[in-house]
Formats: sequence, structure tokens, C-alpha cells
Amino acid sequence: MRELKVLQGQNPLPAEYEALRQQRQDFQPLLEERIPENAGPEGRKPRWLKVRAPGMGEYTDIKRLMRAKSLHTVCEEAHCPNIGECWGAGTATFIILGDICTRACRYCAVTTGAPLAVDDAEPQRVAESIEAMQLRHAVITSVDRDDLSDGGARIFAETIRVTRERVPDCSIEVLTPDFRGNRRAVTTVIEARPEIFGHNLETVSRLYRFIRPGGRYERALEVLRYARSLDEGVLTKSGIICGMGETKAELIEAMRDLLEAGVSILNLGQYLRPSARHLPIDRYYTPDEFAELKAIGEQMGFAHVAAGPLVRSSYHAREQLEAIAGGSFSEREAALACP
Repeated sequence: MRELKVLQGQNPLPAEYEALRQQRQDFQPLLEERIPENAGPEGRKPRWLKVRAPGMGEYTDIKRLMRAKSLHTVCEEAHCPNIGECWGAGTATFIILGDICTRACRYCAVTTGAPLAVDDAEPQRVAESIEAMQLRHAVITSVDRDDLSDGGARIFAETIRVTRERVPDCSIEVLTPDFRGNRRAVTTVIEARPEIFGHNLETVSRLYRFIRPGGRYERALEVLRYARSLDEGVLTKSGIICGMGETKAELIEAMRDLLEAGVSILNLGQYLRPSARHLPIDRYYTPDEFAELKAIGEQMGFAHVAAGPLVRSSYHAREQLEAIAGGSFSEREAALACP
């Protein structure tokens, strides 16, 4: 190990390590247990976050199909509160490239560890499931795969292509990782021509390195900016999780940064702590506050803004595409939407 010399008046730690140490001190209050602002009695969730437990019918059928195909859904892995509603309506978001992530974001319920080998048959199984479910709009996402040189872009592209062959009338949305800024990986996905290319910013600039230690704020924006530059007919989409310690001013600044990066669709939703091991909730945003943020986003110029306590990346994804396709966008974009 390289010897570090302690000189008078100097810190013996390399600058980057000292920055991380200072960062942990600065953000220590966010790790402390507390009752979130706007919480219900005894710190429970407020009434506007109550949802029905998943029922039977379509929900049970989809779960059985996912297990039979050895597939995973973000609905399950991320403990999505809308799983009952979405699965009951016959829609789901597929996770490809396994269910083990190489990163450890402080808000995420997905397992962190060493992923399994890439399954080249997975795209075919996803397409078969989309066909069996008779989906008109499919959302495909993945865990971070920093162990792969292309971050998994090849499997994204193959899943899009195979799905197009089997279900040509189904529109396709992808929600990708940042590929560590690999432009070739972004190009690979865009060349497969999804209707929507999504990458979530997740949080504001000040909190980024603390909450998403494997990510970079500017890199996330650049992925979205570059994807849009490759094909302006592809809609770009991003989301921000609210309630992790950001201020309103910081949130609006992040929204503005996304708009400048060419993002068309913006989702804003409430952070819900997956377990006691994850980042505590700082505050619950009220429905009125989300309505205000939606209005601000629309005034900024986003083509579509979904903001609400239960809004998630793929919540009502089909409706978002239809809303834009029926608006002022190009004929090509409208033609890409399913009838």
C-alpha cells in the first residue's frame, strides 16, 4: 500500500477520501431515525398512501406466468405499492439481466451482490410473456450490470427486437441504467427503436453521491441528452423520488435540468422506505404539493408530467404515451403508438 506522508498543516488522506468522509458527516442527519414530516398518527403512513392489497384474478395469473418463465418484475423487486392495480389490469414491468444489482442505492429494495451470468434466452421468454399477456405497451427495465462491458445494452436491444417480431402492435418502453456513461451502449438501445427511452435521475444534485454512490448526477443527464440526440423521434422519460431530504428549490432545479436535457415525460413520486436498513423518509409530500409540482413542470414545458404519492416510473405508462401521441408531437411519434 502506498505510504501517505503526514506533512504539517496537511490532511494525510487523499482528497477524494477526505471528500467522502466530509460527505458522510454532512449527511449523517439523513440517516437518523425520525418521524417524517406529514406522517400519520404515531409516525404511520398518511391516509393518502393507503392502497388495497393485491387480489386474485389477473394478479395471480401474471405471478404464475412470471415464475413459469423464470422472469422478474420491478413490481415485485421494488415493492411497488401499485402492484395490485397494475397486475389486476394485466400490465407489468419486466426486469431483465437478473434480479441482483451491482450497486447499492440507499433507497432501493433490489438485492445487491454479484449477478449471475447473462441469460441469452431471456429476451425470448420476455417476448413470449408479453404476447401471452396481450400487452399493448410493455415496459422493460434492468438492474445495474457494471460487471458487463456494455452494461447489458445488448440484451435490452435483443428484447426489443424479439418482442417486435412476436407482438408488432405493442409499443415498447425501456428504463435503462446509466451504462456508466457508455455512449455505445446507449446507441445500441436506441438503434433497436423503443418508443420511449427512460433513465431515472432519482434525486437532486446535492444528495446524489450520498444516495446513489455508484451514479453521477451529470452522467444521468448526459445519458438522457445523448439518447435524445440520436433520434429525436424517441421520447425520453425520467423520474425523481421525493421525500429523501431534498428542498423544493433543489427539486425544481432538477426538473429544469431534465427539461434542458431534452426529457419529454417526467414522473414525480413519494419515497417509501423498503426496510429499516434503507434511508429513512424525510417527509411525506401531500397530494396538494404534488399537484403544485405537476403544474410547475407543465409550465416549464414538459410534454407530460405525472406527480403524485403513488406515481412510479412505469405507472400508467401506456396512458402517458397515448396522451403525448395525441398531442402536438410529430406524426412519426404518433404512428409509433399502438392503436
